[in-house]
Amino acid sequence: MDSKYIDTNKSLWNAKTQFHLQSDFYELEAFKKGKNMLKSIELEALGDVSGKSLLHLQCHFGQDTLCWARLGADVCGADLSEASIEAAKQLSDELKIPAKFVQSNVLELDANLDGQYDIVFTSYGVIGWLPDLDKWASVINHFLKPGGTFYMAEFHPFLYIHEFDEQKIKFPYFNPGVPFEEEEEGTYADRDAGIKQKEYFWMHSLSEVIQALIGNGLQIEEFKEFDYAPYNCLPHMTERKSGEFIYSDYGVALPHVFSIKAVKP
Repeated sequence: MDSKYIDTNKSLWNAKTQFHLQSDFYELEAFKKGKNMLKSIELEALGDVSGKSLLHLQCHFGQDTLCWARLGADVCGADLSEASIEAAKQLSDELKIPAKFVQSNVLELDANLDGQYDIVFTSYGVIGWLPDLDKWASVINHFLKPGGTFYMAEFHPFLYIHEFDEQKIKFPYFNPGVPFEEEEEGTYADRDAGIKQKEYFWMHSLSEVIQALIGNGLQIEEFKEFDYAPYNCLPHMTERKSGEFIYSDYGVALPHVFSIKAVKP
């Protein structure tokens, strides 16, 4: 895989981090005062995490990671962006929430982190940045203890085929094996952020995700689809009720999020 794709995305996320820390979207001050930023989808699925070790893949600046720690988990977060990991460490220190954070491409994390965990967790807008889901799933298997749980909540690939600003289908549902290139202006958390930079992303169908996990020895216990997103992060979304946002231009229910819970035998 050409390193320019990963390097370009790392630079983009380094730039995004500073704007995200200041954005209303992430509610950083509310989080500092104790607000739990995790959503009901993942909270209900994982239940009581007290006393469990948890590895959070692609953790951004660690806000959700530290929320799991507040709920009693022994946490480690990993992310590609140096700026995100530095911000996560500063938050951990400032709030006196014990946590470990590691800067690494998730596909190389097995070379940069030791140990195994009761839970491996990842969520919302993450796998599209990864070129190789087979390697991703092997990393998950590597870090899970026998009997451990992998859980992901992610935006549905059906949603990702849309060009939201133009309100039309633009991208293929199935992975063509090459990345797509776009130039982003602003970010999902701050449309007016002073960022204009290339990004590279990959399309991954549900079958590709599921087969990667099965092929790397995980047993899927639960698969769900949701007709809403817990974040208002796309153009043309409306809030149908508190905390449930829908892309409503078509006037029918669409899959917005899916989740998978799997165990390592």
